[in-house]
Amino acid sequence: MTTDQVVNDRFIQDLERVAQVRSEISVCLSKLAETINQAELVGDSSSGKLSLERDIEDITVASKNLRQGVFRLLVLGDMKRGKSTFLNALIGENLLPSDVNPCTAVLTVLRYGAEKKVTIHFNDGKSPQQLDFQKFKYKYTIDPAEAKKLEQEKKQAFPDVDYAVVEYPLTLLEKGIEIVDSPGLNDTEARNELSLGYVNNCHAILFVMRASQPCTLGERRYLENYIKGRGLTVFFLVNAWDQVRESLIDPDDVEELKASENRLRQVFNANLAEYCSVEGQNIYDERVFELSSIQALRRRLKNPQADLEGTGFPKFMEALNTFLTRERAIAELRQVRTLARLACNHTREAVARRIPLLDQDVDELKKRIDSVEPEFNKLTGIRDEFQKEIINTRDTQARTISESFRSYVLNLGNTFENDFLRYQPELNLFDFLSSGKREAFNTALQKAFEQYITDKSAAWTLTAEKDINAAFKELSRSAAQYGASYSQVTDQITEKLTGQDVKVNTTTTAEEDNSPSWAKWAMGLLSLSKGNLAGFALAGAGFDWKNILLNYFTVIGIGGIISAVTGILLGPIGFALLGLGVGFLQADQARKELVKTAKKELVKHLPQIAHEQSQVVYSAVKECFDSYEREVSKRINDDIVSRKSELDNLVKQKQTREINREGEFNRLKKLQEDVIAQLQKIEAAYSNLLAYYS
Repeated sequence: MTTDQVVNDRFIQDLERVAQVRSEISVCLSKLAETINQAELVGDSSSGKLSLERDIEDITVASKNLRQGVFRLLVLGDMKRGKSTFLNALIGENLLPSDVNPCTAVLTVLRYGAEKKVTIHFNDGKSPQQLDFQKFKYKYTIDPAEAKKLEQEKKQAFPDVDYAVVEYPLTLLEKGIEIVDSPGLNDTEARNELSLGYVNNCHAILFVMRASQPCTLGERRYLENYIKGRGLTVFFLVNAWDQVRESLIDPDDVEELKASENRLRQVFNANLAEYCSVEGQNIYDERVFELSSIQALRRRLKNPQADLEGTGFPKFMEALNTFLTRERAIAELRQVRTLARLACNHTREAVARRIPLLDQDVDELKKRIDSVEPEFNKLTGIRDEFQKEIINTRDTQARTISESFRSYVLNLGNTFENDFLRYQPELNLFDFLSSGKREAFNTALQKAFEQYITDKSAAWTLTAEKDINAAFKELSRSAAQYGASYSQVTDQITEKLTGQDVKVNTTTTAEEDNSPSWAKWAMGLLSLSKGNLAGFALAGAGFDWKNILLNYFTVIGIGGIISAVTGILLGPIGFALLGLGVGFLQADQARKELVKTAKKELVKHLPQIAHEQSQVVYSAVKECFDSYEREVSKRINDDIVSRKSELDNLVKQKQTREINREGEFNRLKKLQEDVIAQLQKIEAAYSNLLAYYS
């Protein structure tokens, strides 16, 4: 068996193992939820419900998402980098359209399907349309010249298409991999933002580059503005490495080939090293791979089991396997295990509270319930204090960050002349004076301004994200403190009600302490979302403040700035350039005049832009913290209400019927045993996976 086959088989086996563990734990979670739910239904006609609705809901959601979960990979890359060739080599069939200009590219989701098919999803309300692969290639591929014309006219080739889903019976996909193939990076800023919108919802990015065009300005710009500092996992795939040999005068000169490859590696290392560092550790060799996708594809088209040694694929697949199955899968399952532990603990605590109260008569029970009213008031006090802290943090951050944005925008004029040098297009005044070429010149100039504004906005956004992340980390620490106080009070309630001491969990890790579930959510220790582990956003139950910011900044904020700036600049710049006359056709003079006029117009309008867009920033930051506060408050309220309901249910039952004390005791003990049994299965499945990789 070849090395490549060994690596590929191991990857498939590891994916299969992870999928099995996910499925096994999902089944256990589902049974856990059903066990508690059935006990609640029966309890309604005996001693009353234990009010575990929140646990049932959370476990059910986690079970469903775990069952449906996949490892989602986002493929990014500039035009003509061989993205489709790479994916076709990965698939082993010439399936996806290649050599497509990114202006015409349709965002494509590649996932498993028993039959090969393509489904086009539209954004205008039209029903999805199924196509065969040949029609898909033909219909959604246009000539590059036509694509260029559409770009200049600011038209989309397929404005009604949202995305395409390609289903394919590929083992890799069947075992839990989903691939999102994005538009090219050197396309419009709007499309760049579309690609960015998928970043936070993917486990890893596959950034495809080309050996013959190492680290272009566009690639460096994209990495600097969209990837750097955002805690994303990126695999850099340097495609067409075989062309290094072909570019030599003498392809058989071993020494020259070695020297040429080393020079190229130095270029990539210099540009990519900062994106291959985790907590100060250099993992460049685990993130950058030299590939020959065309060679791999040719071999696999002849023989699906062909040896891919020498194409770079075996090494890349091994690194991807390690990352997905050993790192991401275990992180995801660890959070699910924490959720199961919480549900088990809540059930055991509810049973421990209920059993001693079964013997109490109604009057004694009411007296005990009345005695814990001060403690319940303390719980609401803790909720109010934490809520107040979140709101204060929200107001401070929204005010500070929006003011930071305002100052940043107003300062653009001071650095514009130096900053804009790298963006302005090659300037030939004859092109501008020629009416036939003026539109193309204006388009190039407008794109330059769009890139300038987008980059400056992205640079500021990264600073804002770091500030917000720091604020959420501080709230996470507060959640731990409030959670500890909350647990002390709930223990006091239990002791007063039952007359028994509560055994305090002596473990010290945040994951295993006895903090209430709402605190664990607020601390970022629970994730009920669909495996969204990318980035450093707070890992909550679907809560992701970065996506809230992204929606505001890209859809509303940056788009608004681009429209404002480009709309006001082109006219005055045109008049200024026309005013130079035939006697000032020198490029240097024209450039100076362009920058001078642009700065003058920009500075004139910056105060209005700063004022209007700072309001957008304020609203965006406020919404991040408001979303967090709403969920935290809801979870605390649910906990307080459930604790009160649990007692009220028992009183109500005692008032209406005689409770079979022995039968109820046995039922509750059986519930506790069943819940523990399901948790033990989850613990065993998780431990076995850890042991497999150790």
